[in-house]
Amino acid sequence: MVSSEAKTGLKAPDAEWAEKWEAVIGLEVHVQLLTRSKIFSGASTAYGAAPNTQASAIDLGLPGVLPVLNGEALRMAVMFGLAIDAHIAPRCVFARKHYFYPDLPKGYQISQYELPIVSQGHLDIEVEGQARRIGITRAHLEEDAGKSLHEGFGDQTGIDLNRAGTPLLEIVSEPDLRSPAEAVAYLKKLHQLVVYLGICDGNMQEGSFRCDANVSVRRKGEHKFGTRTETKNVNSFRFVEKAIAYEIERQIEVLESGGAVVQETRLFDPDRGETRAMRSKEEAMDYRYFPDPDLLPVVCTQEYIEGIRRQLPELPEAKKARFMDHYGLPAYDAGVLTAERALADYYEAVVESSGADPKLCANWVITDLLGGLNKLGCELAASPVSAGALAGLLKRIVDKTVSGKLAKEVFEAMLAGEGSADQIIAARGLVQITDEAAIVAAIEAVMAKNPSQLAEYRAGKDKLFGFFVGQVMKATQGKANPEAVNKLLKEKLAPP
Repeated sequence: MVSSEAKTGLKAPDAEWAEKWEAVIGLEVHVQLLTRSKIFSGASTAYGAAPNTQASAIDLGLPGVLPVLNGEALRMAVMFGLAIDAHIAPRCVFARKHYFYPDLPKGYQISQYELPIVSQGHLDIEVEGQARRIGITRAHLEEDAGKSLHEGFGDQTGIDLNRAGTPLLEIVSEPDLRSPAEAVAYLKKLHQLVVYLGICDGNMQEGSFRCDANVSVRRKGEHKFGTRTETKNVNSFRFVEKAIAYEIERQIEVLESGGAVVQETRLFDPDRGETRAMRSKEEAMDYRYFPDPDLLPVVCTQEYIEGIRRQLPELPEAKKARFMDHYGLPAYDAGVLTAERALADYYEAVVESSGADPKLCANWVITDLLGGLNKLGCELAASPVSAGALAGLLKRIVDKTVSGKLAKEVFEAMLAGEGSADQIIAARGLVQITDEAAIVAAIEAVMAKNPSQLAEYRAGKDKLFGFFVGQVMKATQGKANPEAVNKLLKEKLAPP
């Protein structure tokens, strides 16, 4: 039996198996490109349409039709290759990959084999403070297959061909990963990159970003690879971690009991937290690849490649470094704010519009905004508080219209949809008291009501200063300017 720990999650890096065994992991990630039409036809790629309403004659491979390459898919593939510092092929070729399955209407898939568009790239990851460079063998363009539907059809299977022909970029890593933690770190970094580039929406639930995990194990010190298995179509970071952890321990148990690991394709069952055998693993020769006679070779000139390079957006690592340098943010804040391109854009809009200190803006975005959205179960795109609205609140902190404490109350009301910061401040009468005469009057009233505490303070009990601050803020309903309260209290509480 595989241990329950393997089924429920990742062991620490010093797991028992790591003392004697080494895992060798490579990931194949299918990224659905964010084009409006399919890779070889004009059919829509929109998600959620009724079954078989978005499959054209070309997608179905009907006689007499010819595929035409979607130029936008090619551009996106080149963008990715440049972002991972890879080689962009000056000439690449499409091939037919033959296999027979009900959701593959042509009996072959158009893919790339010997001459992919992208090769020899890398991604840098960090796990527990240790940086590692993970090689990317290749990234090639291909079309997706349809989908088999098993629920609601009794003992039959339904076929939906809407996905047939959807453009994919298959990204194949080198077998450089050595733990489930590294695999997840690589996968998250890759996910972040393709979303930043705008070439994929990254929606794992809808199948836009899915992973096949190749796993083998070998004894420590060995250089020869063990027999690998491939766990197909895992569609969440957590499931990838669990599937790999389970498979590592399963293979070790097989080998330590004197058995042999079978090269096969497996499926991860998230309900049971285990992988199960599906079929024997095909080799490249089984697919009978040959160049597609209906598609010409694709030539990418240096001018074409450099034109795309000039269009690349600022990438996550560069943006993080700029946030630290330009805004003076600590590494943690910069990392959180640049994790998603939309969040980074939101933050910069707040800084630019509010004129507030960049660190203050970072605190509000990270703690208050993200915390509030988490409570609401809401994504940033659907935030009830826009960057301009948050900037409006921070302006009122900067000009001392409201204190930081009252601003929290205003922000909660903004999240609840009660209006802009100015509207809420006016409606609730939250304008900060900055008039020193009014604050002095409140201080003197508090002193008169608490003679014993005043005497103790003047006798040397300095800790009572906080008591007086609290009483003055209470007397002014939290509206008094805290800096002015502290300054004037020190003056008034001093022995006469």
